[in-house]
Amino acid sequence: MFLDVKDLAVRKLPIRKSYAPGSLDYGLAEVKQIGPLEVRATAELLEDQVHIEGKLEVRIEMVCARCLEPLVEDVHREFDLYYSPLPKGAKPEEERLKYDDTEIGFYQGEGLFLAEVLTEQVLLSLPMKAICRSDCRGLCSNCGANLNHEECRCETHATDPRLAPLARLKQDWLKKQ
Repeated sequence: MFLDVKDLAVRKLPIRKSYAPGSLDYGLAEVKQIGPLEVRATAELLEDQVHIEGKLEVRIEMVCARCLEPLVEDVHREFDLYYSPLPKGAKPEEERLKYDDTEIGFYQGEGLFLAEVLTEQVLLSLPMKAICRSDCRGLCSNCGANLNHEECRCETHATDPRLAPLARLKQDWLKKQ
């Protein structure tokens, strides 16, 4: 859905839309939408800024950062966003932002796509490192066994080969004692 600035200047636009799984690209392989994304919002033009206010709900499947098992996250997010047009002739990297501008997004052209706004809001709602449960033990760093389901068969006293010369010095010293 495209939010055209000319249409928003005439009237406030109520938005009630559903995006099926797979219709939005989150740009991350480990993030997968498994339920419809439901959005209820309003969009309007306020003093040359596009104002979008509403809420979204979606179920996302991710991978646990410790054990690599899939986990499901229910995302419920309310948002209140402002977008200003990017100044013409200025490149974004050359534009110096004031502190107040950090709360405002920018768009180019005649408007912006709602799907891009929603994708950004979903990604901001997700944890940086998803964990399936607080006591997740993760994977064994040696053999890769999932420690939540099985005990690894690794040698518990595995030594670093770089410390072997020190171990020999210790053995020689103990022999002299």
